[in-house]
Amino acid sequence: MYLIEQKRKRPLCIQLYEELKKDIIQNYNVGEKIPSIRKIASIYNLSKNTVEKAFSQLVIEGYIDSYPKSGYVVTETNYQDFNNNQKIEVKKNDIQEEILYDFFTARLAQNSFPLKLWKRLFAKVIDESLDFGKYQDGQGELGLREQICKYLIKSRGVNCHANQIIICNGFADSMGLIANLLKDSYKNLAIEFPGYHIARSVFDSHNYSITNISVGKTGINLEELNQSKSRLVYITPSHQYPTGVTIPISKRIKLLEWAKKVDGFIIEDDYDSELSYTNRPIPSLQGLDKHGKIIYAGTFSKSLSPAMRVSYLVLPAVLLNKYKKSYEYRTSKVCLTTQKVLEKFIEGGYWDKHLRKIRTSNKKKHNIMKNLLIEKIGKTLKIERQGSGLAILINPTVDFDWDKLEALSKKNKMKLYYAKERSGGKWQALMMGFGGFNEEKIEEAIIVFSKIWNKCII
Repeated sequence: MYLIEQKRKRPLCIQLYEELKKDIIQNYNVGEKIPSIRKIASIYNLSKNTVEKAFSQLVIEGYIDSYPKSGYVVTETNYQDFNNNQKIEVKKNDIQEEILYDFFTARLAQNSFPLKLWKRLFAKVIDESLDFGKYQDGQGELGLREQICKYLIKSRGVNCHANQIIICNGFADSMGLIANLLKDSYKNLAIEFPGYHIARSVFDSHNYSITNISVGKTGINLEELNQSKSRLVYITPSHQYPTGVTIPISKRIKLLEWAKKVDGFIIEDDYDSELSYTNRPIPSLQGLDKHGKIIYAGTFSKSLSPAMRVSYLVLPAVLLNKYKKSYEYRTSKVCLTTQKVLEKFIEGGYWDKHLRKIRTSNKKKHNIMKNLLIEKIGKTLKIERQGSGLAILINPTVDFDWDKLEALSKKNKMKLYYAKERSGGKWQALMMGFGGFNEEKIEEAIIVFSKIWNKCII
């Protein structure tokens, strides 16, 4: 994590430049990609302009360069360690090759987005009298908030009004807003462990102390939570990341009792709630809250488009006045046309139709991948999580060489993702994302994967 302090007099772009340069010198080889401008801006709650200035300085000084389809990569340079007066030799690597099989856990297939309909709605919105001469509502366009409110009440059992909803620029922006809003009263965040790495990173970058709370078969450990000093907790109660467990009603009530007792808040990330293939989606925890202790967070990334960067928060009434005072001059980071098209998309019933379509499509992909995994490596396979989201989590049931798996996957232009790396803790599983594949490509990918897997059995 980079140490970027908003309150320091030193410009943010200079702070970021120095942190990036240090990271490149210490941890990167020639040809390796560094995180994108958009990703860094999202994680550290910085403006795109700030990040671009830092990148520009690094390009000028020769630390990085931009390559088509590869983003920013480290250049061939010998770095001088001035403290020890020794040269650190960096070996030359090839620019990262194209990945043939990417099992990313939060990817949608390109053809899943309703592009033709979106263009038609966009044309309709542009033809209407949009006012581009004024600043947007800091909470987001009222029409969009009203449509999201209706959807949440109907489909997720959320108790809310449109004036409680804040439109944000992706999940990290949502968490950054919460972190800033509560930082004067809350210094510690309790978080599921293992848990969602982005939430952890955002609060860590805002100088919160992080308390890990273990996760069991029924979700977060209440005894550990009660023993912690935290009055703020982040959870994924309907579909825990990464284990997939659901918090039962009895524990949900106890969580609400805990929040009332300590005068705290629960951040409910409704992760993957819309993508359930075997059961009806679990109603939100927020719908049970009678004392204004839940901050509800959702996005359109997993079901519509991660590229659009549209997320939302439902703030409890007790935080609304604080928000309005703290963010009196906030302007929405989501462009006006995107908000208005999304409003029309939901209002016209297209969102409900799209959800049904995306569930059907991803359920089919889920089943294809699951059946192929069982067919090809079933005797050595344990399925840890299935039936929802965009990935199936698996583990070997035999002695297994994980390092060899990683090496062979790279050799075969395959990108794999591991629960331990992305969520912390000791719990390990291979996260087999299927959302980004077209159906016909899944079989090809699993055939190659199974051959690699079998070579790693000890």
